[in-house]
This record gives sequence, structure tokens and C-alpha cells, in this order.
Amino acid sequence: MSTVSHEPITAQDEVTDLLVDLIRINTSNPTHPERPAAEWVAEKLDEVGIESQIIEAAPGRASTIARLEGSDPSRSPLLIHGHLDVVPADPAEWSVDPFAGDVQDDYVWGRGAVDMKDMDAMTLALIREWKRTGRKPPRDIVLAFVSDEEAGGVQGAHYLVEHHRDLFADCTEAISEVGGFSVSLNDQLRLYLIQTAEKGINWLRLKASGPPGHGSLVHHENAVTRLAEAVSRIGRHEWPVVITGTVRETITGLAEITGQDIDVDDVDSWLPLLGDAARMIGATIRNTTNPTMLEAGYKSNVIPSKAEATIDARFLPGQEDALLSTLDELLGEGVEREFMVRDIAVETGFEGALVDAMCDALKAEDPTGHPLPYLMSGGTDAKSFSTLGMRCYGFSPLLLPPDLNFMSLFHGIDERVPVDALKFGVRVLDRLLANC
Repeated sequence: MSTVSHEPITAQDEVTDLLVDLIRINTSNPTHPERPAAEWVAEKLDEVGIESQIIEAAPGRASTIARLEGSDPSRSPLLIHGHLDVVPADPAEWSVDPFAGDVQDDYVWGRGAVDMKDMDAMTLALIREWKRTGRKPPRDIVLAFVSDEEAGGVQGAHYLVEHHRDLFADCTEAISEVGGFSVSLNDQLRLYLIQTAEKGINWLRLKASGPPGHGSLVHHENAVTRLAEAVSRIGRHEWPVVITGTVRETITGLAEITGQDIDVDDVDSWLPLLGDAARMIGATIRNTTNPTMLEAGYKSNVIPSKAEATIDARFLPGQEDALLSTLDELLGEGVEREFMVRDIAVETGFEGALVDAMCDALKAEDPTGHPLPYLMSGGTDAKSFSTLGMRCYGFSPLLLPPDLNFMSLFHGIDERVPVDALKFGVRVLDRLLANC
């Protein structure tokens, strides 16, 4: 005689399926709006009795907002935010269909698997379990599954902060992506990097001008030449090393953990110790300016009157003025710049009850792990929510295989996340929300 199990579905049971379903909703920004994913999230919340609202910044550019009631209404809520959009993916470059959500070799594969539909799925799975079982967090939890992060958040978090700030007005802290993941330095030493800071963004358009003319003639004021020379100067510029407070705290912690006498100001002495994380941390000790796009001309024998390029410039906290001043020196005659996207750097301290709870939750699931703060080279929606006075952290916990170059998967080919890492993340988040 067969029996039917009535054991409740746990977050660990369903987190993989939720991620697979979410990856299969193509939300490539800007070609595929987030509305279908926002509606899917709302349906998953509604299934367990959580009301939500969908807010559009523009047709199709939708975010889903909800609130889970805590046991102590006098405490300020915690915001958990995650973006629903992803960067595009060319199927010809991948070994799997980037939007099939395949589960192979104990990994979930697909665009968004690590940036950041994994955190969306972990959060959703855990909140659904808590609601099904009647558990309440100590404080209210505000959930924001938002649009447009990959394009700077103008039609996502920025819009919500500008037009619906009342939904977040009483939140004092927030957690989101790119933090709490493991970095194995060797077989015995594993760090968990919690993001407490991130660089600011200046996405710039350079415009060069000059008189047009015939391509066969001598031409000393060629707009393309002017632009190319400016782009080369900017792309090859050696930006000076600046050790911020966050990076200093990271390396000081590394010295304590390893027992090594490390001079924080001697970058070459400690950067190689960070293994696969060295490239990411190495981008957080200086400003960066990378040319990314070029456009000029319409015929091979016509010298155009204008040429344009885009520069992805990232600046350390407190370094925007220095970056822009140097850029203006590098532009040269006949080249101007304008902002395409301009956003702040963010930095907060690695202390307080929430930080303690994050560290405790990680160490409870991995007693050999060592949480440390770090400065991220990219940007997140923390830029928007921090303007409301929130302390914002990157905390999407994952225990990763030592041989997985995790940071290369962000916007990379064959993006994937281990199934066991998702379950680990759910357990850590469960401990965090129960004790923060």
C-alpha cells in the first residue's frame, strides 16, 4: 500500500525550480521587458497569501514590491532587493541555451544564474516557506524585485526611489547582490566577501568634431583621428593606486586570517594571495576608464565631421572629481564629453547588528569560513536605495567550489550556479532573517 507524503515543501526543495523558471523568462535589457517576470513573482507571492503590487516606470519596465510582516512592528524593516533584468546573451557563444534554464552536472545554467536571479529565487523560496509555515521574521521585510538595473536603474530602482519612496521610507538597511559568496584561497582557507562599498559610475560619450572632406586629401583636423587619439590616451592611462578604508579593512583582515605580515600599501605583496578574487579586488584600488564602443563615418572615402565613443569609467568613493579632472586633460582638442549615466559611489561600515547577523549566519553553516568586507568594482541598485538613508550590503550567500572562477561568470558565457550553493544560500538567509 502506497502512502502520500504531506511534508511541507521547503525552500531548499523548490529554490532550484524557481530559478529555472525565472531564467526561462527572458528579461534581456533592453530588448525584453521585465513585466512577465514581475507578474511571475507576484503570482508566486500570491500563492502563499502575500499581497504585492507591480509598478511600471515605463511600458513593460515593471517591478514587484511586497511586504512581509514581522513580529515587532516597532523595529525598522529590512529591504531585500533584487533585479529581474539580465544582460543579453548570444546563444552561439554558449554551450547551452542561455534561456533554457538547464540543470546539468549539479549546476543551474543560464543567463541570470548568478546575476542575479539566483538571489531572487533564494529570497522567494525562503519567504514562501516562512509564509506557508506561519513563521514571522523579527522585523518587517520589504521585498523589491526591480527592473532596469543592468542599464543603470533609471527605469527601476531610481524610479521607485523618486516616485514611490513611501514604500521604503522606514527601511534603514538593505541586502542584495554580489556579496556573501566564498573565495577559496587554498584547501584550508575560505573567505566570504560581504559587499560594503561599490564604485561610482560615469558612462561617458565622447564626441569629436572636425571639418568633413574627401578621403584622398591631406586632412589635419580629422574627427576620427582626434577621437582615436583621445580613446587611446584614456584607455592606456595608468590610474594611481588609492587604498580606500574598505580595501584597507579587507587586507587587514586577510593578514589576521593568514597570519602574514602584510603591508596594505604594498599591493604586489598581497594581491596574489587573493586567487581568483585578485582581478576583482585589483579593480578596486584605482579608478578605471575602459573604452567600450566606437562610431564614425558613413563611407570609406569621406572624412566625417564627427566621431563618437563610449567610455565606462568607474571611480572609487571620494574620487569622482579627480577622475573627471584627469579625463578632461586626456581628451585633447576638438573632443568633448557628456554623461550617459552618472551615479554615486556607495560605502558603509562593517559593523552593527545586521553585519553581526550576516557573519554569524555564514559561520553557522560554514564554521571554517571567514567573513570580510569588500569594495565591489561594479554597481548595484544600492546606489538608489542608499539615497534614502539605508545602509546597503551585498549579501547573496553562496558556498562555491574552489575551482569555479565565480566572478568571470557575471555577464560571461556559460553563466551557472551550483545547486548545492543555492541550498546553502537559502539556509544562510534563513538564519539571517530569523536573527536580524
